[in-house]
Amino acid sequence: MAYRILADLVVLAHLGFIGFVLFGGLLALRWRWMPWLHVPALAWGGFIEFTGLICPLTPLENALRRAGGLEGYSQSFIERYVVPVVYPAELTREFQELMGIVLVGLNALIYAYLAWRRWRISG
Repeated sequence: MAYRILADLVVLAHLGFIGFVLFGGLLALRWRWMPWLHVPALAWGGFIEFTGLICPLTPLENALRRAGGLEGYSQSFIERYVVPVVYPAELTREFQELMGIVLVGLNALIYAYLAWRRWRISG
C-alpha cells in the first residue's frame, strides 16, 4: 500500500511539474526571480517533448507501482483522473511535438511581454 501511495505522489508531482512548465512563466509576472526556476524547468520540458524521451518520474512511478503489486482492478482517484491527464491515450510523436511547440510558444509570449513591460518601465 505504501508503494502505491508513493506512486500516486509521484504522479501528482509530475502533474504539478507539467503545470509549472506550462504556466510558470505567468508566475514571473508577479515574482521577478521566478524565471530562475521556470526557465530551466521549461528547457527540460521542451527537451523531453522534442526528443521524445521519457521523464525520469515515469520509470520511478512504474517501479513503485510494480513494487506495490497493484491489486486487481481497483483504482485510486489519482489513477482514474490524474494519470490520463499526464499520460493521454492519444499521445503520439506528432502530438508530443505539437505540445512542445505550444509549450515554447506560450512561454515565449509571456517572456516577451515581461521584457516589453520592463523595457517600457525603464525606458
